[in-house]
Amino acid sequence: MHDDRRLIEDRLGRVLGGRIAPAVYRESVPLRASMWTAPGEPVSVAEGLAAPRTPVEPGARWGAPWSTSWLTVEGTVPPEWAGKIVEAIIDLGFDGGMTGFQCEGLVYRADGSPVKGLHPQNKWVRIATPAVGGEKVLFHVEAAANPVIPFFGPTALGDKETAGSEPQYRLGRMDLVVFDETVWQLVQDLEVLGELMHEMPEDPARRYDIVRAIERALDAVDLRDVNGTAAAARECLTEVLARPAIRSAHRISAVGHAHIDTAWLWPLRETVRKVARTAANMTSLLDEEPDFIFTMSQAAQFDFLKQHRPEVYARVKEAVAEGRFVPAGGMWVESDTNMPGSEAMARQFVHGKRFFLEEFGIDNEEAWLPDTFGFAAGLPQIIKAAGSKWLLTQKISWSQTNTFPHHTFLWEGIDGTRIFTHFPPVDTYNCSMQGREIAHAARNFKEKGRASRSLAPTGWGDGGGGTTREMVAKAARMRDLEGSPTVVWETPADFFRAAEAEYANPAVWVGELYLELHRATLTSQAKTKQGNRRSEHLLREAELWAATAAVRAGLDYPYAELDRIWKTVLLHQFHDILPGSSIAWVHREARQTYATVAAELSSIIERAQWALGGSASGPNVFNPAPHAWRGIPAGGAGPEDTGRACSVTERADGGFVLENDVLRVEVDARGLIVSMHDLENDRETLPPGSPANLLQLHPDLPNSWDAWDVDLFYRNRVTDLTDIDFIAAEPDSPSVTVRLGRSFGSSTVEQTLTLRPGARALDVTTTVDWHETEKFLKLAFPLDIHADRYAAETQFGHLYRPTHTNTGWEYAKFEACNHRFLHLAEPGWGVALVNDSTYGHDLTRTVRPDGGTTVTVRASLLRAPQFPDPQTDHGTHTFHHSVVPGASITDAVREGYRINLPPFTPGVAEPVAPLFTLDNDDVVTSAVKLADDGSGDVIIRVYEAAGARTSALLTPEFPTTGHTRCDLLERALPGDDAATPEGRGIRLRLRPFQLVTLRFARA
Repeated sequence: MHDDRRLIEDRLGRVLGGRIAPAVYRESVPLRASMWTAPGEPVSVAEGLAAPRTPVEPGARWGAPWSTSWLTVEGTVPPEWAGKIVEAIIDLGFDGGMTGFQCEGLVYRADGSPVKGLHPQNKWVRIATPAVGGEKVLFHVEAAANPVIPFFGPTALGDKETAGSEPQYRLGRMDLVVFDETVWQLVQDLEVLGELMHEMPEDPARRYDIVRAIERALDAVDLRDVNGTAAAARECLTEVLARPAIRSAHRISAVGHAHIDTAWLWPLRETVRKVARTAANMTSLLDEEPDFIFTMSQAAQFDFLKQHRPEVYARVKEAVAEGRFVPAGGMWVESDTNMPGSEAMARQFVHGKRFFLEEFGIDNEEAWLPDTFGFAAGLPQIIKAAGSKWLLTQKISWSQTNTFPHHTFLWEGIDGTRIFTHFPPVDTYNCSMQGREIAHAARNFKEKGRASRSLAPTGWGDGGGGTTREMVAKAARMRDLEGSPTVVWETPADFFRAAEAEYANPAVWVGELYLELHRATLTSQAKTKQGNRRSEHLLREAELWAATAAVRAGLDYPYAELDRIWKTVLLHQFHDILPGSSIAWVHREARQTYATVAAELSSIIERAQWALGGSASGPNVFNPAPHAWRGIPAGGAGPEDTGRACSVTERADGGFVLENDVLRVEVDARGLIVSMHDLENDRETLPPGSPANLLQLHPDLPNSWDAWDVDLFYRNRVTDLTDIDFIAAEPDSPSVTVRLGRSFGSSTVEQTLTLRPGARALDVTTTVDWHETEKFLKLAFPLDIHADRYAAETQFGHLYRPTHTNTGWEYAKFEACNHRFLHLAEPGWGVALVNDSTYGHDLTRTVRPDGGTTVTVRASLLRAPQFPDPQTDHGTHTFHHSVVPGASITDAVREGYRINLPPFTPGVAEPVAPLFTLDNDDVVTSAVKLADDGSGDVIIRVYEAAGARTSALLTPEFPTTGHTRCDLLERALPGDDAATPEGRGIRLRLRPFQLVTLRFARA
């Protein structure tokens, strides 16, 4: 039997590919073709249609990298083809490789209306079903010459400024053809059964039946007359295709899908066209296949269509209204979820869900993030606060060390919120309905016996393309087929409702969903990450001061400006932009965009502050942070209490001593910190003989995925950068600073170590002119502390990770994410490391000969991968960190905000009272703004930041007529146990990390 199967496999492969499939198009006549190439960026449809053409033939070279050409094809259906199905084949020069990673096209009719997209697996355009003969054919194709980016090596093709002008492609076949549907259906029959035959080792009898049926079908085909004998061959397969699946068969909900990376190996402008091509394809397929359901996430991509391809968007809106083109996910983009800050993560849902509500009347209940590189532990609360309750992803299946134990489960976040979560066991978001994929989903499903259904996102993705008619045909055959899971097209919401209903008591996973892969995305492309962090905090300031100026001074609130800027920042949090894994073009544009965003937000802030404070030369300083600072109220302006000056003296062995009332820091002649003494607690921070502020350089060539990955073996070699070019003290009363410089490789670094009056924090500013290749730069701070866990800030709180590697789960977290702070503590004493723009870090724990424990915290500063951007991070970068001995978690939170939201110091003439006051520093203000609906109501969002049950009095410092508790979209919530009136204020009683949004109506 085994030998028979192998013979049939070999025979099927040769006959199907060599004889039967080519017979699908049994007759053909050539089309006439002509082309025009746009001189620069893509042009409008009207301009492309009107441009002059030059005749071209198959084989003609075209397409400089990133250029656009307009191809026109013309012909006439032969009269003898009357009654037959006729299609056009338009091959732009596809190489048969991956869909979405090479040239693509969008087909238009003569009047400019879109027809469908073209890609390597979808080169056809239907002309007539059936033809009458004599029809005139005229199509225009907007052809994008996106270059094939070679994986895993440096390339100049990743930016139009360096890609050159050499044509990339040769035009292929351009014909009118007769489509033989019987032969095409035979191809689908044979492919489904041939694939199923491989997946049935547990049922040899059924496998034998399939083998013999295929053998009979192949015997029935006359290889010289495939078209005339295809029907007879199909008859041989009817019986095995009609056998129903067993009642206990796994059920797969197929969801038509095209995961389109909003930028990756193409720039944002190309994604606009990818979305149009894919959406045109899918609306066309929906017209042809009545059972098919398609879903598309990312509100920004719908907005691309609305703004740039309204004719495609009109078709999408019609299909959405029919319930068959389903907006999914309720987020502006499929963002990274590790690095976006609290408010940014919330606004992903606010802007995404609001777009779907306003455009389609749809309120998504699922978060749809199939390709995001791990999931922060604060996300469940955000999903729930946005009015959603489900999450889908499959990316954790990529983990390299540990196999995740569930596919359907409850995910519990830091505050206790639980979200019903599904990982499709098909282990891809690009399912193509191959038998091996469907069989793998059933075998792989970990909830067998407790649940019976899973979801399969089906269609070409990453670069777009979507579901094909072949995938729909295969799904139809597996709808109820013996030996296969059952397959049905379903919306995500229908799947989740059914999955939740059948699985009453799911397993629970607590904490972050850490991806044991792609850890270097926390560091690659530092300027993109700095631009994101700075933009998030400038947006906070702009909303705060604009709202304060609107209430206090009657200044118009910049609704439209803030809405547009938020969407720009959210767009750049897409999971291949913020993580630094896109081509050079994407990050070059991101740097320019962040500079524009900073200028626009600074202007909004300046207008508001001038309206509030009058003269810009007064004694009062604005404090945008959520905690009071040196006498200045949080969210207000007042005079700064600078305190007593610090001192700096020379050390006997070289270097300097910096000291204030609470901290004494010794810096040796190498510029390394050799002592940080907490004077209040009489406690040394550093272990003996282990200096801090130590820059360390590692070789960094991961086994694959250069910009994405760092492999643990990078630690095997390290160079401590201790050589010094200069060191000097710079008294700058009331603060004191030590400045130093180093050189290494082709790079230089300058640092300042600054101590401020009364501060228990030492500020470390590091400026690197970086010109290394395949290196990893770290900044190390060894700490003399015995702690088996540490806290890392995440959205609306923090999570704890072990400092040890007891199991493979801890071992795999050798590079992890934090936001503004890390904190380690023994009972009664702790240390914080805070930052203004870094996310990646590592932490190691050793026991010294003296019995003490050293925990070394290292901030990840810079990398130098060559793919997909060979110049990654080359240039000048500045990072700010602070080490805070004697810090509690509350101190860590406060210092993290301080370094990211420093007081604005040219002052103003008059003090500015904040709109709200809080009497507990553990309850932190995340946002103060006016309501998005233009009502003038004031929104404040707060959260408990210390991880403890607490109470605080929130007092509005403006006349109000009452408050309402809201969700993130500022919609009223029923009940309000967390916020009750008390005097002029509101008494908040919060669980650990609880998030509360309140809406105050102005009197």
